[in-house]
Amino acid sequence: MDVLSTTFFFIVAIFILVTTHELGHFLTAKLFGMRVDKFYIGFDFFDLRIWKKKIGETEYGLGLFPLGGYVKIAGMVDESLDTNFQATEPQPWEFRAKPVWQRLIVLAGGVGMNIILAATIFIGITLALGESRTTVKNPAFVEKGSIFESMGIKTGDQLQLANGKPLDSWEEALDPALFTAGSLKYTLLRDGKSITVTAPSNILSSINEKKSLGMRPVVPPVIDEVLSKMPASNAGMQSGALITAINGQAVTDWNEVVGIISTNAGKPIAITWLHLKTAPGTPQGKKISAEAIRAEGETFVTTVIPNQSGKIGISLKQTIDSERRQLNGVESIVSGINQTWKMSAMTVQGFAKIFTGQEDFRKSVGGPIKIAKIASQSAEQGPVSFLYFLSMLSISLAIINILPVPALDGGQFVLNAIEGILRREIPFELKMRIQQIGMMLLLGLFAYILFNDIFNP
Repeated sequence: MDVLSTTFFFIVAIFILVTTHELGHFLTAKLFGMRVDKFYIGFDFFDLRIWKKKIGETEYGLGLFPLGGYVKIAGMVDESLDTNFQATEPQPWEFRAKPVWQRLIVLAGGVGMNIILAATIFIGITLALGESRTTVKNPAFVEKGSIFESMGIKTGDQLQLANGKPLDSWEEALDPALFTAGSLKYTLLRDGKSITVTAPSNILSSINEKKSLGMRPVVPPVIDEVLSKMPASNAGMQSGALITAINGQAVTDWNEVVGIISTNAGKPIAITWLHLKTAPGTPQGKKISAEAIRAEGETFVTTVIPNQSGKIGISLKQTIDSERRQLNGVESIVSGINQTWKMSAMTVQGFAKIFTGQEDFRKSVGGPIKIAKIASQSAEQGPVSFLYFLSMLSISLAIINILPVPALDGGQFVLNAIEGILRREIPFELKMRIQQIGMMLLLGLFAYILFNDIFNP
């Protein structure tokens, strides 16, 4: 993986998420007439910064340390631990002079903006691309060593139920909310018989550890194009062929085919394939299914020698049964909000499982190195994948910040809510001590996560 690419996409992701979060605090503070002294993306520890400019009463800047950002609001005990304002009486433009309900809105502004960002991404993607649905009539492909294989699911099984609920699509079958539920059972069809398998309680951390989901619909190895002057073409293989075995080993999925061929560079391999002759009068471009090829195709066995790069010059023909339903504006908004709600609920449930010991903390939580790797990997898969990653990370950032931990927005929210209930201010020294303890805990946690990133990649 390219280090420059990984670093670039990490910075892009952090810049977008932090700017959005801090903008929430900034806009709500301005709405209630609070003075904002600083708006920084990245931290300017030791006065180290890339850029700064003062516009009006606010200094805008880019800190040298791209691990977050902050908005400094006058009269507020925050990450800067600034105590200078305490020597004077509260001023009308200060945070401490405002009603509790206004302070709570400002503290929740960052979290709110992160949720809005996620919803906007989901809505935008749904509006542009519609909703994808891949029917569960497509059988499963289960990776070797995956959590689903250990559960007893096999390649070729057809999923029917999840926790007793009938499944129509693979999107429902692999809904992330299932992995954070209290329990998960799949009912599947194998050789005409129904079988029920149960997932372990730590399925989420197991998936994270493998860095792969481990189950998806089978992609039949049907050839779309045979490149001229390449081994497959020279051996007489044809477009529309379904590969069924290599060296006598049965294959059902395109990845299996690619894996076997790539590991046999320069070695002769025997490829068994079926080919269906197109009947006279068949419309050009008509989709031919893998099932039809299996039922009526003629069998061929061809010896092919992959080149030194482990390729024979064939490309995949998309035969998987799926559809994309276009949605109008209102439907896209509803769908985007539903996706945001489900992802938020899943994230909360995931944290709950981590805190209760049902999931392995080391395997489930990632720091800057792991985030950078995922950001780069998602960007390599395309802009839509990267946007989905941003939306999920934005929701995670929102949930983390709302936790009632000192030094986080949630901790500040609780302290100000208590002041509202008591109808008096908590002693300043106590608030400062709580903030200092919170900062120490966060720094310690960050150091642990960074250490875990390095030694448990």
